[in-house]
Amino acid sequence: MAGTRDIKGRIKAVGNIERITRTMQLIATARFQTMQKRATEAQAYTKRISEVVSELAANLGETGEVSNPLLSAPKPAVGKHLVLVISSNRGLCGGYNANLLRTAMKQIKGGDSIDLEVVGKKASGFFKFAEVPVDAFHGHITDKPEYADVERLAENYIQAFTDGKYDSVKVVYTAFVSMSRQEPKVLQLLPLEPPVAAGVAEGASEKSGGTGGGPMTVYDFSPDPEELLGELLPITVKTNLFQCFNEATVSEQLMRMVAMKAATDAAGKMQKALKRKFNRARQSSITTELSEIIAGAAALN
Repeated sequence: MAGTRDIKGRIKAVGNIERITRTMQLIATARFQTMQKRATEAQAYTKRISEVVSELAANLGETGEVSNPLLSAPKPAVGKHLVLVISSNRGLCGGYNANLLRTAMKQIKGGDSIDLEVVGKKASGFFKFAEVPVDAFHGHITDKPEYADVERLAENYIQAFTDGKYDSVKVVYTAFVSMSRQEPKVLQLLPLEPPVAAGVAEGASEKSGGTGGGPMTVYDFSPDPEELLGELLPITVKTNLFQCFNEATVSEQLMRMVAMKAATDAAGKMQKALKRKFNRARQSSITTELSEIIAGAAALN
């Protein structure tokens, strides 16, 4: 059995770890609440932009067909795709990075030619170790992404896509589904899904007498809908990418909060076990000393 001094040292070390993990849990909780509020506000804006785009598409004509370079892949196909992986800069967040990078590797090994860009030191280190070439590392985007940084990144992607360099631009990130569920997701940023679906579906529901929605509102637009779409579709790309960054950050902080709580609880349980072990060792030491004293006294008699 280990000596009481060794056990006491381990108890102290575990206590220090418990204080550190508890502090990290509190910090992650505060950051999670801040980022969740920010992501929720941005999500409302992103959703409203999509609704406006659908209304514009529905008012372009009976079919609602829209012609825009952001809505269709280059023809002929160039056989090249761009993948952006959004990871964290720090660890201690459970399986956040492992699950994300596993999903990213499936995209990279799909067989097509891939240009890989990463955000976060964990992804950069992983791909370097795996000997996967990284075309760009966006180290200037921090754990609290700013819209201006994301906007510049989205503009570069839009320019490259419209120039015909890529068939698609995809983002691999961790989506925040709920407090108990965060899952890696692959979002096709470009080309955008045609916005005619909402308008056509609504019209079909109305014609068939369904109860899925009321009659479609008709608007007068100035300037014309096509010009407005030309302005709104790039904004849609930017807001979608910004929402990916926000959800990734929220998921990271939540998973770190959960991981640090589990570590704190484990340290507390280990402390209790070590204290019981310390008490047994101390009792055994006292019993041994008493036995030696009694034996010595008996020998003198």
